[in-house]
Amino acid sequence: MFTGASNLAEGVDRAFIFIFSIAGFFIIGITAFMIWTVIHFSRKKGKPAQQFTGSVKLEIIWTTVPLIIVMMMFYMGWSGFAPMRKVPDGAMEIQAIGRMWEWEFDYGNGMKTSDLVLPVNKPVRVNLKSEDVVHSLFIPAFRVKEDVIPGYDTYLWFIPTIVGEYEILCTEYCGLLHASMLAKAKIVEQADYDKWFEEYKAAAIVPEPDGYLLLRNTGCIACHSLDGTKLVGPSFKGLYGSERSVTAGTNQIKVTADEKYIINSIYDPDSEVVTGFAKGLMKSYKDVLKTEDIATITDYLKTLSVEK
Repeated sequence: MFTGASNLAEGVDRAFIFIFSIAGFFIIGITAFMIWTVIHFSRKKGKPAQQFTGSVKLEIIWTTVPLIIVMMMFYMGWSGFAPMRKVPDGAMEIQAIGRMWEWEFDYGNGMKTSDLVLPVNKPVRVNLKSEDVVHSLFIPAFRVKEDVIPGYDTYLWFIPTIVGEYEILCTEYCGLLHASMLAKAKIVEQADYDKWFEEYKAAAIVPEPDGYLLLRNTGCIACHSLDGTKLVGPSFKGLYGSERSVTAGTNQIKVTADEKYIINSIYDPDSEVVTGFAKGLMKSYKDVLKTEDIATITDYLKTLSVEK
């Protein structure tokens, strides 16, 4: 039996091992029978060919036995799946938000984290929300996975049973950086969780800048990092006031990243493409962001231009 870190792991593992064992048995058995048949019934000199007729008994056996095995597989799978939809009363609730390409976990009252921190041996329901495309939240050690679909209310639940850190993945291809959409599930003792929660709540609940919220809510930071990392588009860090080499039509020119440049990059992104990046990847946001929104974004970008 594999080692799982939630109450649901045993049912999933039991079904997997049962089905895998049945498949392995028949692969080996059928292959061995085929080899025996080829050898035993191979054509030999002096041995006349034989004719075979149907067997009702044999047909009943090879119909009934597979039916019984398939129904056993169904039962094992159902017994592992059914508890996944029965959330116990009193389970703590957390919202997991998926966006290109990050997970965010909302504990309520404005408290949000990039990793999922939970107390051990306490049931938790994770309500799932997507802000853009279809994602799929998967915690392998807990044996839980559920699609995160825009406009649909989906959820998963579990009871973490072993203290430790576990990977959280996205298993629905959601774009260029799908493989980098990672997070951690950190399971701690109740006392440690209470201490972390109070300390994090006191330190973390600071209003996020309006400019950052506009960038996040319109999906800009999915393609433009805030820390200098090169993604689909150039990073926002150090952007404002810097000199940029861009391709304008067929010409290579130098421009200064000021208010005019930012407005043009948002409304007509293909008119001046930063050297080293591809044309045609960004749509115009003319119908999404107003000029006052861009002014708010520009004020935020100015704070990223200052080296700490």
